This record gives sequence, C-alpha cells and structure tokens, in this order.
Amino acid sequence: MNAEQYVESLIQNDPILEQVKEGIRQEGMPEISIAPGYGQLLTLLVRMTKAKRILEIGALGGYSGICLARGLGEDGRLISLDMNAQFAAVAERHLVKADLGHLVEYRIGDAAESLQQLEAEGARFDLVFIDADKGGYPHYLEKAIVMANPGAIIIGDNTLMHGKSMDPNANAPSVVAMRQFNERMTSDPRLEGMIIPAYDGLAIARVR
Repeated sequence: MNAEQYVESLIQNDPILEQVKEGIRQEGMPEISIAPGYGQLLTLLVRMTKAKRILEIGALGGYSGICLARGLGEDGRLISLDMNAQFAAVAERHLVKADLGHLVEYRIGDAAESLQQLEAEGARFDLVFIDADKGGYPHYLEKAIVMANPGAIIIGDNTLMHGKSMDPNANAPSVVAMRQFNERMTSDPRLEGMIIPAYDGLAIARVR
C-alpha cells in the first residue's frame, strides 16, 4: 500500500459520488474522475477560501463539480465548461440528483471561446479548477489569472502527466504545454504557487 492508497482508505464511502462514477461508466465515458481524497480537498479549499464564484474547465460527469459545489453557500455559483454536450448533460444530471443543480451553470463549446465570452461579460472568479485538454492549460491559466479576483485560487490537475512532464524525451505538444503551465504556476510574478506530487500532480496557486 502506497501513501495515496493509505490516505484514500481513511475516507468514508460517498454514495452520491459512487453513483456519479457508475453513471459515467454506464454512459461509456472516460473513467478518469478525480480521486475521493482529491475531491475532499476541493471542497475544503472552496470552504476555506469562502469562494462564491467558481469556474470549472472540464466537467466530465460531474464528480469534481459536486465536490466544488458542496463547498459553496446558497449565494454561490459554479460555471462549468465542457466541449462535449453529452458530458455536460451527464454532469448536470448528477448535480441535480445531488441537490446542487441550482448552483451550477453549464456552457458547452470550445473552452477558449467560452472563456473569451466570460471575459467579455466581465466575469470574475474566486477559484478556478482546470481539468481539461492538457494542450490548452497555458491559455486557460492566462484567462484564469485575468478573470481572478485578488487572492483567488487556481488549481490544475494531472500536471505530471504520469511522468511525461519530467521525461526529457517526451516532447509531444501537450507535454510541452504542460511544462509551460507548471513553470508559470510556480514562477509567474502574479501568482504564489507550487505543485504537489500527488494524484498525478496537483498544482495550486494564489493570485496576488
């Protein structure tokens, strides 16, 4: 048993999130939802920062959306972006079943276009969770910074890419983009950030 397995063994089973995973499986969607411990961390971060406006880039089946929305108060709002209409529909169904549907707005389409539209609307966020196509991470980060309130938290998933980010022989466009994202999360003067080497790499930064 490794450290992650030990920590996950301490977490109680969550029937709602288990139903989400089963729903994703039945729909034939990728079974790549975040781990239970990671989900609890997202909920904690929302509550600890008292975030009221959250942006999620990559809805998948709603697992992370539920974890994020659970930390919101009744006056909070989660805007979730996804390219795939099926994924967004499944996510919305799961959020409704979890009695959180009233807190979430889904926007379907290219994330870059949705972000441009949100920026044009003057949207501002207290927390941004990025878990979408890896090649788009640098662009998503820049938009997140632009639309962040002072002190906002930005979180990026899968930043180690199962070791590819650290492999000098791996130079696919998505890997190169992720390295750029990692460097910016840890060195951009507008941020205070670090990468935790758990759950395939969890990047967390605070907007100055």
